[in-house]
Amino acid sequence: MKRTIVITGAASGIGRATAEKLTAEGHRVIGVDLRDVEVVADLSTPAGRQAMAAAVASLAPDGVDSVIAVAGAPAPAPAPRLLAINYFGAVATFELLRPLLLRSKAPRAVAIVSTASLSEFDPVVVDACLAGDEGAALALAQGIDPEGGTGYASSKNALARWLRRAAISPEWAGSGILLNGVSPGRVYTPMTAGFFASKEGLAMLDRYTPIALSDCPYGQPEELAEAIAFLATLQGRYLLGQILYVDGGTEAISRTDMI
Repeated sequence: MKRTIVITGAASGIGRATAEKLTAEGHRVIGVDLRDVEVVADLSTPAGRQAMAAAVASLAPDGVDSVIAVAGAPAPAPAPRLLAINYFGAVATFELLRPLLLRSKAPRAVAIVSTASLSEFDPVVVDACLAGDEGAALALAQGIDPEGGTGYASSKNALARWLRRAAISPEWAGSGILLNGVSPGRVYTPMTAGFFASKEGLAMLDRYTPIALSDCPYGQPEELAEAIAFLATLQGRYLLGQILYVDGGTEAISRTDMI
């Protein structure tokens, strides 16, 4: 069954690899990004998110079958920017496009989280995110060191928690929409290339994203695309609220005894 699929962050990296894979499989992809896609929109702002939703609705008035939120910003960066894109931009993408998903016979949604969600985060900021108070969350995040990873970890931790809560809610599972996530670890993309270019960056990757594979120093976007496409085109109806770690073993190393 061919599907109409919205992918944010579709111009590069994991989003682009996912768009190419799904297009090659015969699906219709509506890409969202800052350039070189069907819908050009800035998801870091409320106005940009509304513009995205309106543009997607005009391109797919009969609805969409899958929404994949890949768009994100990396650290180091000011924490408010990371929250605005990685959390509020992703959540708004799902919530604003949910009415279009409801028109599908088999609606699916996939959020791209990160193994960084397992790292040290700011619980006060995360709580503000989950309360839906963007102004308060961004104000609180002003105090986070932009050179550290706490802002990024907080944005992804909040997204992972939102996903788990929303997935089992009447609005999502109760409406037949299967919401799941994919959590990348160490993946080589244009967004992460800088980390691989220096000894300091590699040392940070070794610290925060240890891997168990001896012959695979990092993942490729196409490997993430395989998992994302699986969840976005899932035919079964019993898989929801799960976060699939595609990370070379990082999560298992970090939480070996958690099941």
